[in-house]
Amino acid sequence: MEIMTKWIQKTIGLSPEIQIKILSSSLIIFFLWLFYFLIIKIVWRRTENVRVRYSWRKTSGYIIIVLGVFLIGRLLFNGFQSIATYLGLLSAGIAIALKDVVSNFAGWFFIISRRPFSVGDRIQIGNFSGDVIDTRVFQFTLLEIGNWVNADQSTGRIVHIPNGKVLSEALVNYSKGFQYIWNEIPVLITFESNWEKAKTILQKIADKDAEQLSKAAEKRIKEASKKFMILYSKLTPIVYTKVKDSGVLLTIRYLCEPQNRRDSEQVIWEDILKEFAMQADIDFAYPTWRLYDHHLKNEKGK
Repeated sequence: MEIMTKWIQKTIGLSPEIQIKILSSSLIIFFLWLFYFLIIKIVWRRTENVRVRYSWRKTSGYIIIVLGVFLIGRLLFNGFQSIATYLGLLSAGIAIALKDVVSNFAGWFFIISRRPFSVGDRIQIGNFSGDVIDTRVFQFTLLEIGNWVNADQSTGRIVHIPNGKVLSEALVNYSKGFQYIWNEIPVLITFESNWEKAKTILQKIADKDAEQLSKAAEKRIKEASKKFMILYSKLTPIVYTKVKDSGVLLTIRYLCEPQNRRDSEQVIWEDILKEFAMQADIDFAYPTWRLYDHHLKNEKGK
């Protein structure tokens, strides 16, 4: 061993102390990698749940990286006997040189500590909306929804957003807390239609297709009220009436899960089309022009 050390020093110019540090650092990296590999292998054998596997893989990876940086840093910079001094000097230098990187790292720490969202949640941040599919130290990834696609459906695009955005942009989470959203379907019928009958039909359709979510939502509200001030007096579907320029507007308001918004609209609209097709006194309205001749009406009345 001593002969090998002297040969390396003579050939490369590395002192025995540096050689020991390099060897020790390599051993630390190897054993940490082996530890990470064993954890992942055990988790993969114990469960087939994709979410659980992902959480274990990401969490253990973060822990291994932090341990590696700390152990190797202490080994290479053994002059810093105080942990606080070492971390202070390191963080100060990084903060000055890498402002954006530090901001993204702080955002990542906020994400893992406060949990404003998790993988699988549907969120909106700034101008971007989508389902969270990955979180990393410097950025998180969304599967984009909306944009040119209607009803919050996926566009198929992957959007990478710096973690620092969670500290500077408004964040909307569709999935946390209440875990449901209110959706509305406007149905416009003509003034000549039997609007009361149409409203009754729409109420029955809404009750049939969406009322089952109201009971589940009541339980969610009780759980969410422990953390947030969420108060709803009515959770069952309801139909509102309003007069518009082209007819009577009947709006169905109901609860749905964020990812099922378009599917729920399709089911309700198909039922509406089938029911209205069987009614002779109900017609859909659309923008029209009407001319009223006061003199002509008076002449016909004579």
